[in-house]
Amino acid sequence: MADRISTKVVIPLSAATPGITGVLEQLDSNQPIQGRKITLILHGSMGHKDYLFQRRLAQKFPQDSFRFDFRGNHESSGPWNQGGIADDLEDLSAVAKHLQNVYGYVIAAVVGHSRGSLVGMRWVATSQDAQNVTAFINVSARYRMAKILEGPAAKLRQEGFDRNGFYELTAPVARKPMTFRIYPADLEKFVSWDTSFVWEQFPPHVHVLTLHGLSDQTVPPYDAHIYARALGARSPGTHTLHMVEDADHNFTGRQDQVVDYILEWWGLHERGELKSSGLWMTGVRGKL
Repeated sequence: MADRISTKVVIPLSAATPGITGVLEQLDSNQPIQGRKITLILHGSMGHKDYLFQRRLAQKFPQDSFRFDFRGNHESSGPWNQGGIADDLEDLSAVAKHLQNVYGYVIAAVVGHSRGSLVGMRWVATSQDAQNVTAFINVSARYRMAKILEGPAAKLRQEGFDRNGFYELTAPVARKPMTFRIYPADLEKFVSWDTSFVWEQFPPHVHVLTLHGLSDQTVPPYDAHIYARALGARSPGTHTLHMVEDADHNFTGRQDQVVDYILEWWGLHERGELKSSGLWMTGVRGKL
């Protein structure tokens, strides 16, 4: 097999958002692509395609993958919007269609972090283009959307709304400081995003791994247990829940561990050894 190759790809979306930029990782560029399986890797809010574990995972994953910047993030054009999860879903749909129609890929798995996981779950549950997906990896996803209105960060945000009519948040993106402006209406749209569909609409055949840090101060760890309840009742698909001690929302300092966890679970999935839902898998006991 030839060496793995990385190719930057720009996918046209619309006149307002001319390009969704991503990286296609191929295990062997010399073999035919038609009918080959591919995994989509989705970043979270104010992130990008190469941050946290995304790039590390893509370069170790035993399958072709595509990771990209949602609109308004890093190298993808268009406006960023706190409440624009529906826009992210449109981006994901465009990416999926491009990979299928232009390259001939079969989308077999999705990995999402935080907001990216919310988008990915909705896409898997509602899109015809996701009918071949058999695996979903959910990292740090929020279920109770209104919880974002609580805590110290919410107080600072409200003070900004009262003073300026918006709240500005500065965060590093690809090692460069970026300022994001959040308006009350955007926050309302974010909070209103429905996650309850996972109880009845998430495909029964898709196997799911949920990873969540017990020290997550952004999304309460209990949200992971809600996903375990909702997705663990399906059959023949299973749900595996792994809570990581001392890990925060972004798994700071634990990126290689996240990759190891995902690859371990993926191996069980590929060997057909995921038979029932529950807490972590026995093969990882030595890594806890």
